[in-house]
Amino acid sequence: METTLYLPIKRFLEAAGYEVKGEIGGCDIVALGDGEPPLVVICELKLTFTLELVLQAVDRANAGDEIWLAARVSKKGRGREGDRRFRDLCRRLGFGMLAVSDSGIVDVLISPDSALPRKNNRKRSRLISEHRRRKGDTTLGGGNRVPIMTAYRQQALACAAALQNGPLRPRDLRPLVPEVAKILQGNVYGWFERIDRGIYGLTEPGLEALRRWPTALSPAETDFTTAPVSADSVPGDG
Repeated sequence: METTLYLPIKRFLEAAGYEVKGEIGGCDIVALGDGEPPLVVICELKLTFTLELVLQAVDRANAGDEIWLAARVSKKGRGREGDRRFRDLCRRLGFGMLAVSDSGIVDVLISPDSALPRKNNRKRSRLISEHRRRKGDTTLGGGNRVPIMTAYRQQALACAAALQNGPLRPRDLRPLVPEVAKILQGNVYGWFERIDRGIYGLTEPGLEALRRWPTALSPAETDFTTAPVSADSVPGDG
């Protein structure tokens, strides 16, 4: 699984001074540097270097300042990381290459030092916004077929946790999640129900969600007062 590469790459980027989170806006890894606007680093993961990995990076190129491809070193030394043509292709595209050993050591094969395509500012802003609003790093990069713990899902879980002891009004939850009304009324996941005018309770799917993600948020990560709800961050999975 590509998720086995996530922690070595995360440590590598953190050592370089970046704040790293997995599965942001369809990217396996998004890392933000200091400054405003921040430097946006995107890394795509695969068990081996493939053309598909290059194509994924091409799709991300207009949203980041640095684009990296990361894969395991082939055991027999015959992987694409040793193919001059493959490395030249990455150089021409401006992509960096990272090789991860079985022991978790990360080596830089190519640095991303070429010019990247013209930026898509809207796509870039979405990545930065989701990265900053998401509390902690709860999803390993490189995974698939599982719901991603987005910032929106975290806020919905915070509402569900508050409602598990009984129905409440949105104003009771506003100190925790300022835009709670949008979450309760939108009810994207079917976790909430309107019991009476202005009063909401928790459904069985909501209780199941709390059982499924019991540690999604620590007490120190439940302050969403500076994290507005965005329609761009609402996932389509359940």
